Amino acid sequence: MKDMLWRAPLALLAGLIALYTFPTENVWILAPLIPALSILSVLGAGGIKAFLLGFITGQAFYIAHIEWISLYLGPVPLLALSTLMALYFGLGTALTAWLYRKLRLKGRNIALFAPLAAAVWTLREFVANNFPYGGFPWSRLAMTQSDSLLAAWVWWGGMSLLTFVVALLGGLLAIAAKHFKERKLPKRAMLAVFLLLLLIPVVTPKGVTTTYEGDRVIAGVQGNANAGLFSNVDQGTILQNHIDATELIFESELAGEIDLLVWPENASDIDPLRSQAARSKIDEVASRVGAPFTFGTITKRGDETFNSTLLWYPGVGPVDYYDKKQPVPFAEYAPDREFWRLFAPDLVDMIPRGFSFGQRDGLFELDDFTAGTLICFEIAEDGILRELTDTGAQVILSQTNNADFGYSDETHQQAGIARLRAIETGRAVVNISTVGVSAIFLPSGEILSQVEWYQPGAIVESVPIYSGSTPAMFVGSIFDWLIAALVAGTCAFAFSRKRR
Repeated sequence: MKDMLWRAPLALLAGLIALYTFPTENVWILAPLIPALSILSVLGAGGIKAFLLGFITGQAFYIAHIEWISLYLGPVPLLALSTLMALYFGLGTALTAWLYRKLRLKGRNIALFAPLAAAVWTLREFVANNFPYGGFPWSRLAMTQSDSLLAAWVWWGGMSLLTFVVALLGGLLAIAAKHFKERKLPKRAMLAVFLLLLLIPVVTPKGVTTTYEGDRVIAGVQGNANAGLFSNVDQGTILQNHIDATELIFESELAGEIDLLVWPENASDIDPLRSQAARSKIDEVASRVGAPFTFGTITKRGDETFNSTLLWYPGVGPVDYYDKKQPVPFAEYAPDREFWRLFAPDLVDMIPRGFSFGQRDGLFELDDFTAGTLICFEIAEDGILRELTDTGAQVILSQTNNADFGYSDETHQQAGIARLRAIETGRAVVNISTVGVSAIFLPSGEILSQVEWYQPGAIVESVPIYSGSTPAMFVGSIFDWLIAALVAGTCAFAFSRKRR
């Protein structure tokens, strides 16, 4: 156990680096050190020891950068989530350590362990992103790179490919540190791969596979409303905040040319489908702007409640709607409520109602272009975004409500994800929040316009729209499964070798 005196601090440091790599700190160049130190801490360790080391890394990793979960909900949800995610971390590091021991790669072949360790890291993220209850698709290594020169890797293969690249950089560092004194270590080849991983995104020809279809004037409104899940403002206050902030768009020279007005998630705290007063106010806004209008509200159909986005036409009313397909577990609904209530009754009882899962697509077909809409956390979901792009969305609307997270890193982390999604899809992403950060990101990753957080604001911009697809839309859809096949095949080989 003496080796734990250096292994455990190394594992802890690997996780704590996450504090500085995600927005807002955004020191992206440190991100490869997370997998590097984590992998280095378990090389040569036994299975149980490697699991415990990974658990330490996972706990530190999540608590360091998603502390915002505890801002209004307290420490229990944060610790519950970090513990679940740390279990995945532990399984990943245990598998990494097992493969290192059983494959017994030597000489020049030891460098091959770096991509294998990166594959295990990427697979661990995929499992954690999807299980259970839809997983937690936040906090991927890729999401540290929104400001990085590596960001262009998402154009080639999506978030998972970018995670793999960052983990591979870390794996190369770990192998180099562990085996540096070995004469047969292919240092030049490893350095060449390292530099190639940095060079490819620099020369990536973003935009060559999509077609520019002109500009459309899009206005986004940030109402600066106290729209959190547990806010106790008077009913109608949030709606009025957004009505008032909408007046700011008329200060723009493009105010008379608006093709689409976008309000955020939960922008109307009164459902206009059930309230004539709210319907009249919203219709007045749409008529004054003279353009189609999309906004978030809570709707009911029968016994079901939905987190919805409505598409509203002036003088016509609602013509289309989208219901959130992936409500957030233990926030917007409580899965297996009676079971989990046995362990955390106070937490589960804080979720009085459960949102139902939407079944409709998020495409809004406007007069001469098609917008694809996502609601809040869905910007982190790979499949929903690919579906929108594959079925014709020419611009992506990400409508969100960050009011529960105060002046924390959460809204900046979400904006960073939206920026990567713009590069990945080859589409402009209009990220509009109740409190900010609200911004429009171009497919190049550039920020077209931005509103400061926690103040009423409006964006009115001529936004480029695109058709066609990027390599990421195909590669990203199969990459996780290729990684799973690689890891499974290597495990089968290592197991059969052990038996022989």
